[in-house]
Amino acid sequence: MQRSTTYVNPVITGFYPDPSIVRVGEDYYLAVSSFEYFPGVPIFHSRDLVNWKQIGHALTRKEQVNLSMRKSSAGIFAPTIRYHNGTFYMITTDVGGIGNFFVTAKDPAGPWSDPIRVPYGGIDPSLTFDDDGRVYVTAQMGWGKESHIIQYEIDPNTGEALTQPKRIWDGDGGVWTEGAHLYKINGMYYIMSACGGTSYDHRAIIGRSKDPYGPFEPCPHPILTHKDLPDHPLQCLGHADLVDDVNGNWWMVFLGTRPVNGKGGYTVLGRETFLAPVTWKDGWPMVDNNEGTVQERMTVVNLPVPSDSPTHHDEANYEIPFPPQWSFLRVYDEKRYQLSEDGQTFTLVGNEHTMDNDGDATFACLRQTARSMRFSSAVRFEASADGEEAGIAARLHNRGYVTLTLVRKDGATVLRAVAKNGDEKYETELPWGRQDAYLEIRSDDEKYYCRCSADGATWQDVPLDIRAEWLSQERNGGFTGVVVGLYVSGNGRAETNPAVFTRVEYENI
Repeated sequence: MQRSTTYVNPVITGFYPDPSIVRVGEDYYLAVSSFEYFPGVPIFHSRDLVNWKQIGHALTRKEQVNLSMRKSSAGIFAPTIRYHNGTFYMITTDVGGIGNFFVTAKDPAGPWSDPIRVPYGGIDPSLTFDDDGRVYVTAQMGWGKESHIIQYEIDPNTGEALTQPKRIWDGDGGVWTEGAHLYKINGMYYIMSACGGTSYDHRAIIGRSKDPYGPFEPCPHPILTHKDLPDHPLQCLGHADLVDDVNGNWWMVFLGTRPVNGKGGYTVLGRETFLAPVTWKDGWPMVDNNEGTVQERMTVVNLPVPSDSPTHHDEANYEIPFPPQWSFLRVYDEKRYQLSEDGQTFTLVGNEHTMDNDGDATFACLRQTARSMRFSSAVRFEASADGEEAGIAARLHNRGYVTLTLVRKDGATVLRAVAKNGDEKYETELPWGRQDAYLEIRSDDEKYYCRCSADGATWQDVPLDIRAEWLSQERNGGFTGVVVGLYVSGNGRAETNPAVFTRVEYENI
């Protein structure tokens, strides 16, 4: 008997792009990109493919990845998560660092191993464990229209290449053939990849062959795209991964955006994770070739029903005392970030870096998960020198951000709001004369707004006109979405006095 269910896309909201998925029994695990934020590669768990809980990260130690001074939108690119003989594998690229590598774990919540490097490929490596014992790395090579997919075999214990890389897939002639996965389904090998770049021409394409190295017969059209649907609320669909459920049905997870004003608009949320059912037609897995069937509200049949059997993940393996939803800009230094045992008080120490550079500024943050949201905190900060500041911020990258901080200026405390739009910076100051404040940043489809209060009851607006578009990749580039959080800077001084944050709240409104 078919069971109809309605769910809402995206299934993981906010800046969680490039999803990869694997099923182990009745459990589904998903990994996404993290770029310059640490810990790297958020890991999610679900029993029904719709409701996801973050259980940790794959990269939680500086011995695994060092993102210090890494440029915005560099760092950890698209991961692939797979499972074989009791072990989880996560393979990814450290752009600007050690290149392609994988880590392993018995529990996807962690701990994960130190990196095992693999020798070939540009970005977006994937792993395939064939039933004859061979293990393939499938990865992107080349730039722009010359981008293509290579493949070779490795020893999964050491990462050593056992064969030379072979060029196996050139895509459909578009730019940036990348994000490839190799599958063996019903005795046939399928190579699926993204193409067209990560913006409005983005699409998922596929080929098939009886041999893992091809040649691959291409499907005559994309199996997932909205590139010819300019009025559709969901855009940039692509970079997908396939999974079968416990009942033998097939599903696809993929990235997409929800731009204000549709195609040609903008989004501050970046690329999010979506889910859609797969229909097999003439031996091809189909989702949506410009048909508009992928919607924010999806009514489907036969989503997996969670059983009553327990799941267990040892959260004690997560080495960072902050909940896994929190991230840090490039590095986590326990001397700069402390959370009280009750989880209510955050103590941060700033350094010389600011939002303007690609340094390791003190910034603990959460993903923004809706266009209309509110982030607020009470802060107490006794600056020791002029220029030191502490408060809250919304950040796309160093060319698009908003800060609302207490700043010491000429020996006194002022409240300062700053908005960055590319090469332009706008700011305003209010006299404050106190070392504590309640601060709030809100957003809607069009703007970000700043407010402040001395007592948490009576609020005043901070007069600064901040366009939401300034914090979008469409306006200022990059691969991420907006994060909001707690920010402290010495503005050139190596260490500030501690800033103490309480009543930290995030809500979608």
